[in-house]
Amino acid sequence: QVHLVESGGGLVQAGGSLRLSCAASGRTFSAMAWFRQAPGKEREFVAAISMSGTSTVYPDSVKGRFTISRDNSKNTLYLQMNSLKPEDTAVYSCAARSNGYFGLLPRHSNEYNYWGQGTQVTVSS
Repeated sequence: QVHLVESGGGLVQAGGSLRLSCAASGRTFSAMAWFRQAPGKEREFVAAISMSGTSTVYPDSVKGRFTISRDNSKNTLYLQMNSLKPEDTAVYSCAARSNGYFGLLPRHSNEYNYWGQGTQVTVSS
């Protein structure tokens, strides 16, 4: 059985940093990702990483500020978030894909079939 458990969320001032973790168990994944959802908004793609960790992708909204990584020996996914802004406030969820993919890393939520419960990140101004 697959489990994804996020941790590391919290309250931080604008300009600060947080590191999220997602402990995975149950199987290996072809790709893993972080998504976020703010109240009243649609779920938004934040970052994705390949199984080897050599390929990553980010939207412009977080590029240069966020870094996704994974430690396969620990079955853990990370999201280092720097220079946080109030608009980064959301529930952050990790996601994993079990099937392979061709070409670019998946960016859409419907391309991932396992999800964690989410962790709240609040950035105060």
